[in-house]
Amino acid sequence: MPRSLKEKFDDHLTFDALLAAHRRASKTKRNSKEVLNFEIDLESNLANLYRNLKHGTYKMGKYREFVIKEPKTRIIRSLPYIDRIVHQWYIYEFIKPYIVPKFIKDTYACIEGRGTHLAIDTLQKYMRKMRKKYGNYYIVKCDIKGFFYNIDKDTLYCMLKRMIRDPKILALTKVFIYEATSDQKGLPIGNYTSQYFANIYLNGLDHYLKEKLQIKYYVRYMDDFISLVETEEEASMLLEKIRNYVEEKLLIELNEKSVYFSNQLGVEFCGFHIYEDYRKLRQRSRKKMSKKIRKWNQLYQAGVLNIKEVIPSWNAWIAHSSHASSYHLQETFYERMLFKEDIPFRNKCDDI
Repeated sequence: MPRSLKEKFDDHLTFDALLAAHRRASKTKRNSKEVLNFEIDLESNLANLYRNLKHGTYKMGKYREFVIKEPKTRIIRSLPYIDRIVHQWYIYEFIKPYIVPKFIKDTYACIEGRGTHLAIDTLQKYMRKMRKKYGNYYIVKCDIKGFFYNIDKDTLYCMLKRMIRDPKILALTKVFIYEATSDQKGLPIGNYTSQYFANIYLNGLDHYLKEKLQIKYYVRYMDDFISLVETEEEASMLLEKIRNYVEEKLLIELNEKSVYFSNQLGVEFCGFHIYEDYRKLRQRSRKKMSKKIRKWNQLYQAGVLNIKEVIPSWNAWIAHSSHASSYHLQETFYERMLFKEDIPFRNKCDDI
């Protein structure tokens, strides 16, 4: 694999590649007005986009902002549909094939074939290995304070500049980083590029921990990362080294919740509380589903519940919660449904 990305822009800028990017971008928005309008004159719209990218005249559109409150309050910024096509093309053609392979194997966010459930499987496997080897050990749990909002743009751009030597790809990268917001720090939550840029931002930390500090058992999911070490002294020293690295090299800070503790307490990670031999579903997930069921019951009693909308939401929660010891919890929630006769209870729980 080449150390840097050179002379690839024109090779990957094709009508077929943009068409494929459109299909990916529209996958969950097939019936939106924006997508339908774009598809009315699909060939011309893609041809215009091709020319703008080819001649360096592409400019990002204006963001729309809205607030979400689950799982916590965040400002989401959404670009016009045509920009989402460009993001899809850029990530699929350049970042995934040339930069993602540089990541360590134990980072799990936004990477095909990985994800939250593989992350918790791996962490639990590492916890079992540590217990077998040492008996008791220590867990160093860290996350970044206001991660997306505090990413330093110049630092990120310098990282990408070391990986990308094609001037056209680099110019487009600069647009994505600096035209997103006028502030020196921060990437917009909601951009497809932001997810990958955030992963790239912590890639150096991953390699520092794995290669320089020789932390064998380490797992990261976006800005939430766990290290396992033998002694309390090692844990204390490691936390301080991580704190210094992110402040000095990345110009960000650890969240005050970044701590170390004994393995006997287990650890919260990716929505679960994990021990060596079992997992519990995080309290927030239980409360969220309980709240949904109360709302569904109210709608059912009012005669306006749409069962077709309930089923995928319920099945998704069953699939997620089945990665913990949650069979009895699933049964309890199912029994609370006033309309359970209309929803089959398909248990997928293996009582891990």
